[in-house]
Amino acid sequence: QVQLVESGGGLVQAGGSLRLSCAASGRTFSGNCGAWFRQAPGKEREFVAGIHWSGRTSYTDSVKGRFTISRDSAKNTVNLQMNSAKPEDTAVYYCALDTRRYSTVPTIPPEYQYWGQGTQVTVSS
Repeated sequence: QVQLVESGGGLVQAGGSLRLSCAASGRTFSGNCGAWFRQAPGKEREFVAGIHWSGRTSYTDSVKGRFTISRDSAKNTVNLQMNSAKPEDTAVYYCALDTRRYSTVPTIPPEYQYWGQGTQVTVSS
């Protein structure tokens, strides 16, 4: 059984930083593709960042240069460092895992088989 558990969400002021972490059990991130999505109220779930099993990373344009996704193979976690946070980053953030080993990082939710329960991130202006 695969389980993903996010942590690290909370309230941060605009311009501040926050670090999200996702711990996996049942599968490893190092041999698969891990990603972060987010969903704001009334909006569709959107891709934020992903890290391929090869180590390549991918980001949506709005977070490039501000967010960094990383993987800790020893702890079997995928992390999202959020810097220079903006109010528009406010959303529930979800960790996801794709085990099909595509050649690129998938960017749409149906491509991921496993999901965490989500963690709220609120950026105040």
